[in-house]
Amino acid sequence: MNNNFHELQKQKDSLQLRMLLESLPPFAFEFFRGIEPTTTSKTRIGYAYDLRIFFEYILEIHPLFQNKTVKQLNIEDLDTITPDHIEMFLEYLSYYKKPHPDDSSKEIEYQNDERGKARKLASLRTMFQYFYKKRKIKTNPPTLVDMPKIREKNIVRLEIDEVAKLLDEIESGESLTDSQKKYHEYTKTRDLAIVSLLLGTGIRVSECAGLNMDDVDFNVNGLKIIRKGGSEVIIYFGDEVEEALNDYWKERIEKKPIQGHEQALFLSLQNRRLSVRSIQNLVKKYANHVTTLKNISPHKLRSTYGTNLYRETGDIYLVADVLGHKDVNTTRKHYAQIEDERRRQAARIVKLRDS
Repeated sequence: MNNNFHELQKQKDSLQLRMLLESLPPFAFEFFRGIEPTTTSKTRIGYAYDLRIFFEYILEIHPLFQNKTVKQLNIEDLDTITPDHIEMFLEYLSYYKKPHPDDSSKEIEYQNDERGKARKLASLRTMFQYFYKKRKIKTNPPTLVDMPKIREKNIVRLEIDEVAKLLDEIESGESLTDSQKKYHEYTKTRDLAIVSLLLGTGIRVSECAGLNMDDVDFNVNGLKIIRKGGSEVIIYFGDEVEEALNDYWKERIEKKPIQGHEQALFLSLQNRRLSVRSIQNLVKKYANHVTTLKNISPHKLRSTYGTNLYRETGDIYLVADVLGHKDVNTTRKHYAQIEDERRRQAARIVKLRDS
């Protein structure tokens, strides 16, 4: 995979993090510098957003911070924060309003469910633990606050007939609106290749968007992708994906990408690398004509692949490896429903008496 795409993404992430650090206390810079070797840029950006919300809140409610700005907070101030403050923060996250960034006369409403609260508490725990471990603070209040109980969600995925309908819809485009049909003739081969690839390999949408021409090897039906943590792996695809990719490949080699996008595999109508958002939108566009009950995204196509692979093999370690999960327990948690379904089938198979 051409490193230019990933280097550019890293530069964008660095600039975004630098901007976010301007809204955090000065000591936050040390924290982000310290965790840089062990975290991805996306993780650090997520931490920065979560910590910004926390410090904005704590400045409003903490009696000792009433006359301070975020830039006036120092490392010693962390020792005045108690578990009660953090529990109040988690309650606040259920629903709050902030001024609109482009129009101060308007407000934006925010809500967080248990998952959102758990993520923000995890961000606080990471920061406090960092300074506590370095003996720069004496207390570690986030560890005294229980993680919100997260209810396991059902796996949202496409059934076999829905997968077939989705692919048929991309090929025909008959359910699309008149305006969508105008572009469909130019994009259907590309769109079919993308959706077939997502359904047939389980790669992430970011991995799909980052693919370059030289990442595809039709001799072995393999793709070279860079995982979230930066590791490079080879993923293999089957005959149906090969056919869809091959059809698009014939169109792709005739295109003339704009400068800086020459190596991109999937191109927009403007001959630029197709963005993650664009891939998300095209999946949603077609999926809406297949099912209205399920909110289908590229991640749900990944879940569909994982589900089908697990049902066919029963090998949770294989599924974890192919999906790029570092911890097999993450995979096991996602597919626990299927494991339960298999156990129920086992119970029905064994007969104690002949009927």
